[in-house]
Amino acid sequence: MDKKEIQEKRLDYLIEKFKSESEEYKNLDIPNSIEGKRKVLRSLMNIRLPKPMPDNVLEVQDKYLKERAEEKGIVEISDIIVIKDKLSIWQGDITRLKVDAIVNAANSQMLGCFVPMHTCIDNQIHTFAGVQLREECNEQMKMLRNKYGSHYEQPTSVPMLTDAYNLPAKKVIHIVGPIVSGELTIEHEKELANCYKNTLDMCAENGLKSVAFCCISTGVFCFPNKRASQIALTTVKQWLIENPDKMDRVIFNVFKDEDKRYYEELI
Repeated sequence: MDKKEIQEKRLDYLIEKFKSESEEYKNLDIPNSIEGKRKVLRSLMNIRLPKPMPDNVLEVQDKYLKERAEEKGIVEISDIIVIKDKLSIWQGDITRLKVDAIVNAANSQMLGCFVPMHTCIDNQIHTFAGVQLREECNEQMKMLRNKYGSHYEQPTSVPMLTDAYNLPAKKVIHIVGPIVSGELTIEHEKELANCYKNTLDMCAENGLKSVAFCCISTGVFCFPNKRASQIALTTVKQWLIENPDKMDRVIFNVFKDEDKRYYEELI
């Protein structure tokens, strides 16, 4: 069998294993197309609660996701130009980046997005990392709840470090950005600046020399895109001045043309 046939067999196997875990979806009809099957698998992964999975299934999942990463195209840090003073802009899918750490815009539950096929970065990262990521996040949250109480939620601007599992990156830093539900305030701006500062501090503490930031809080959290880019750049530039030897590269990963334009104008 060639790579394509092996990958399709892995896909069929994983769909059946994920289906068998769910009473609701165990009799789900599966489409014939590869794209349709991929959507089903992703959806089943998205809704799956954090729990262990048998090693033999994880082995197949890991091989499948590693091959998917190759299919999508892994982007090396050497492929991304430095615009100025260790700073880069890269537009595209953050799960393709082979850097020391990528930043995930998380919610306060820190378990990823449970909405099937949602387009948010949280969903994308958890999907292509594999089910181990949600399980690790859950274990960290359980420890924090044992320490701070059963109602603990991750505070805004406090990063959490995990493995990246089947992503090309080494680590994922999950952080909750400020939610703007009305007028933008000075407090929102301080919280967003702290997201960037605290993430860079975590990188430095853990020997992570390259990081790719997503556009924190600018999606469903409604932080104005242009102001967010101004805060991100100002904060990162100042941190690099104060910590000249701690980072080799900081990448601003953008998805929308609007964000790309703002960063290009400001950098």
